[in-house]
Amino acid sequence: MTMRAITKVLVANRGEIAVRVIRACREQGIASVAVFSEADREALHVLMADEAYPIGPPPATESYLVIDKLVAVAKAAGADAVHPGYGFLAENAAFAEACAAAGLVFVGPPPAAIRAMGDKTAARRIARELGVPMVPGTLEPVASDAEARAIAREIGFPLMIKAAMGGGGKGMRLVRQESELEAALRMARNEAGAAFGDSAVYLERYVAEPRHIEVQILADRHGTVLHLGERECSIQRRHQKLIEESPSPVVDAAMRARMGEAACRIARAAGYVNAGTVEFLVDPEKNFYFLEVNTRLQVEHPVTEMVTGIDLVREQLRIAAEEPLGYSQADIAWRGAAIECRINAEDPFGGWLPSPGTITGLRAATGPWVREDSGAYEGYTVPRFYDTLLAKLIVWGADRGAAIDRMTRALAEYRIVGIRTTIPVLAQIVAHEDFRAGRFSTQFLDRIMPALTSERGRLRSVAVIAAVLAEYERLGHRTLPEPPPATQDAWRLGHRRGWRRA
Repeated sequence: MTMRAITKVLVANRGEIAVRVIRACREQGIASVAVFSEADREALHVLMADEAYPIGPPPATESYLVIDKLVAVAKAAGADAVHPGYGFLAENAAFAEACAAAGLVFVGPPPAAIRAMGDKTAARRIARELGVPMVPGTLEPVASDAEARAIAREIGFPLMIKAAMGGGGKGMRLVRQESELEAALRMARNEAGAAFGDSAVYLERYVAEPRHIEVQILADRHGTVLHLGERECSIQRRHQKLIEESPSPVVDAAMRARMGEAACRIARAAGYVNAGTVEFLVDPEKNFYFLEVNTRLQVEHPVTEMVTGIDLVREQLRIAAEEPLGYSQADIAWRGAAIECRINAEDPFGGWLPSPGTITGLRAATGPWVREDSGAYEGYTVPRFYDTLLAKLIVWGADRGAAIDRMTRALAEYRIVGIRTTIPVLAQIVAHEDFRAGRFSTQFLDRIMPALTSERGRLRSVAVIAAVLAEYERLGHRTLPEPPPATQDAWRLGHRRGWRRA
């Protein structure tokens, strides 16, 4: 097979993932092309790219989701390939096909694999045929409320309604009893239709207190399919992940091998190529059940990179250029532990409402084995039109305890002024004794959040005091004593014994 050179990539996304892809391109000598809506004219990815082009008004439906605009810009800019990032059109088979029709390399799986895995019910059918354990549920979307009621009685309550297309918690509802079913179906269908353009939903038995664990896969065009281990993604709010780590504190080597082998079998059956993620639910007895496949790069991919030393975006670009992976499953090794915290522009103690606005001050965490993937900078105005993710803070440690300690330190260093963020709640989660002990499930945050919200009053008091002191100084008053004259003993006047202490 002849390898295809990629010299310029259009990044069909925004925010931190666009910055991440641009950096990977630059390291490989590949030119980058950014696109931006009117709201993102001064976004970091626009400032960093080699070229940048406007694609329309702020709403994503008029800019980042318009396939024709993206393809036209890629062709006009002379790009060879398109990287979709995650979200937006990353799992859209029609976009992959449009790129191919225009002679552009789509940095992702083939359209057929996107369709096979993007439709969650189709993916469940493949898993069943392969004998991969699954949570009981429907293998086809439910056609009507009457059919849903009949199936629900067979599955039993509580159960989950899930969107057949897409993911990220959109179109998902927990139904505890039959009287809730009709309203939940309506809401799930409406949300799925708005998010993915397809309102189809299916039903699945609810697993109590599960862990959400996913397996990273890579597959080239030469028949190599391998896995890079698992990520623990159970710290969630309404199916949106907040903290991820690798490895999982409950997965041992034998379980990792079984889950990885199942993930690779599903990928091979679907004709999968490029990077992807196979997601599982794990019950308290450590039984795992196939959940779905995400046919794209995941937000939490950095923790896998940190423990394996493999640059996933670089591998995506190599695979898209039809290069072989060049290594086998036996060559994959995991070292230490990595944790990622998602820093969102949200007020966790105010109903998790978005907090758009201008960042008037920013000091990122640094230090040994600390990484920040960010789309923000001091002076940047966070728009109200998109996902609230600002940055990802990732740390590595020789073991999980060391990684937790490093994340605790890094979160304490991180400062964002001008908007509210999730940093305060992330810090409290990481410090929680159950998190440190690895005792948690997808319900962990719901369980501990009421206790965490009691901190809000104290945090507001600190903010009020700081604001009052700032205004006091602005009016010409001093909040600190005058420094002592140079001729006097500053240590004595400051009552600091220092090295003179006996």
